[in-house]
Amino acid sequence: MGWFKRLKDGIQTATKFKKETPDGLWHQCVGCSATNTFKELKENFFKCPHCNYHERIGSHDYFDLLFDGKYDELLTEFESYDFLEFKDLKKYKKRLEVARTKTGLSDAISIASGKLGKKPVIIAAMDFSFIGGSMGSVVGEKIARSIDLCIELHVPLLILSKSGGARMMESAFSLMQMAKTAAKLSELAKAGIPYLSVMTDPTTGGVTASFAMLGDVNISEPGALIGFAGPRVIKEAIKQDLPEGFQRAEFLLEHGFLDFIVDRSDLKARLDDLLTHLVAA
Repeated sequence: MGWFKRLKDGIQTATKFKKETPDGLWHQCVGCSATNTFKELKENFFKCPHCNYHERIGSHDYFDLLFDGKYDELLTEFESYDFLEFKDLKKYKKRLEVARTKTGLSDAISIASGKLGKKPVIIAAMDFSFIGGSMGSVVGEKIARSIDLCIELHVPLLILSKSGGARMMESAFSLMQMAKTAAKLSELAKAGIPYLSVMTDPTTGGVTASFAMLGDVNISEPGALIGFAGPRVIKEAIKQDLPEGFQRAEFLLEHGFLDFIVDRSDLKARLDDLLTHLVAA
């Protein structure tokens, strides 16, 4: 009938490019299977009103949520391409074209500058809808240049991670972004400029093993999957059952990998408080 449809990847609409309601007036929660209208989700920060499950949202949704009404998008000229041209990876060029058409994005990360709580800040936000939020050369370069801008302007950096890991279609070039982003963040630290890392569902692979876990403060949304290899891979490797809630945000907080878990509705206020203390320090 078209009244109801489960969205496989959650709410991924980038509001700057597409504001209309997704197919179906109703949406079934992945967490509790409750049925909610899209309007109810949107008014509740794209969280289930019944179980508080945080649906996946896009980079521009976070920009709308965190900035004080206005922001300028930066570094939009960078786009990935099939520079290796491996015979077995000819589909990569097509996947890039499809991803750009489907999402309206140039790559898996968007950069914007503006004010959060009247404080200037640069925010880099990833999009899982663009080839699983995979980290390729463009993602690494945009983060590196964002750091350069933060140092030049002396403003804090906030990165919202949402990724399946390194983009294997770019081979070793994608893995090199781990060292590249980590090295650039060390420059930011030497300049005495705060870096806040917010991990959302999912944050995995090379992203977790590099910039996502290197924040001065590491934050997560509730229930986010955070880890390097997935739970199924780890279970098969060690031949043992994993603890309940393994690799979820609450498990990581209990074991010292996170500083805070923050509900999306409180995220802007908490970040504002942290920036007030860090910038003052």
